[in-house]
Amino acid sequence: MREPIGYFGKEFFNCKSAKDRILGVQKMMIKTNCKFYRGDKPCLFHKEKKVVCETCSHYVKLGKRLLIIKLGSLGDVIRTTPLLRKLKDVFPEAEISWLTQYQEALSSEYVDNILEVNLENITWLTANSFDWLINLDKAKLAISLSKLVKAKKKSGFGMDKYGKCAPVERKGQNKWLTGIDDTLGKANDKNYLEEIFQISGFRFNREEYIIPRSNLQVKHNWDINNAGKVIGLNTGSGPLWKSRRWPQRYWIELAKKLRNAGCEVILLGGELEDFSNRIIASESGAKYFGNFNLSEFTELVDRCDLIVTGVTMCLHLAIGLKKKVVALNSAFNKNEFYLYERGVILEPEIECGCYYAEECPRQCMNFLTVEKVNETVWLLLNK
Repeated sequence: MREPIGYFGKEFFNCKSAKDRILGVQKMMIKTNCKFYRGDKPCLFHKEKKVVCETCSHYVKLGKRLLIIKLGSLGDVIRTTPLLRKLKDVFPEAEISWLTQYQEALSSEYVDNILEVNLENITWLTANSFDWLINLDKAKLAISLSKLVKAKKKSGFGMDKYGKCAPVERKGQNKWLTGIDDTLGKANDKNYLEEIFQISGFRFNREEYIIPRSNLQVKHNWDINNAGKVIGLNTGSGPLWKSRRWPQRYWIELAKKLRNAGCEVILLGGELEDFSNRIIASESGAKYFGNFNLSEFTELVDRCDLIVTGVTMCLHLAIGLKKKVVALNSAFNKNEFYLYERGVILEPEIECGCYYAEECPRQCMNFLTVEKVNETVWLLLNK
């Protein structure tokens, strides 16, 4: 095999191989610095349109290489997506990679390499180099990779000499401090988006969430009456957070009130809420279609005009779908959540100290009344 002609990895790669280009002995230019170049297989345009690299009109010179690390949870991945809009605006030709446990939450329109957490991808990252690494996750894997991956610039969280999470620069100190000190956490007046934009050196300007379009193309034949308003009641709170759980009897009462007022009521939740949702449906007459994968669940939420939910993944999905939202909160600082002026956060009508606690000794969610939630639903619907 003949030696390559040209300089590999910077501008382009000229070669005469493949049996001297099937005996034509012509040179072929491979533009390895193209944004769409893949290295191990044909690019999208060659595969679909049979274009040749040297004369391809789709060539875009690769810009900065950016890496985001945000592993989970699913709701946190969804609510981090507004940062992609800013990065694409500032660096339109950038190649963006994102390491996550929830690839289905990301759009390939904004992320070039959606990387599952596995040995192959972790090895690839540690052997690679980037212009900018933004780590917004405090998990051990995330801070370890923040230390190991080569990057000209690093933002967010890294690892100190004791193997613990620490901000890699001053812009990350506020988010770090509010996470390790409850007093500071309760006093924090910044929402999550303001915090992660600040960490990245930007100012949050109401950039919207990004929901993958593929998650809205399932098209189930659910029996939903759209004659009136469709209200989704997301009854779950996650397995760990008993402190933020609204009583089952309250969900039943709210569903009855909304149905009596002419609304179509749909119960939402995952596998953990299946048993409870069946009871609520039986007692209230609300509709329950079961639990679904993210794409199907996204479509179901999108069928609703308004969502009543605790602070769960469904809250962030509803925000991303630009739904009106009534968010039921007890355990968290309500300033953390930004609803884009399309929703209201309700809290119990007593002072309670269950901040980030798994259980509440006073069961404070019992003091968030059905009447208050129902009243807020109608205030939003009539806006």
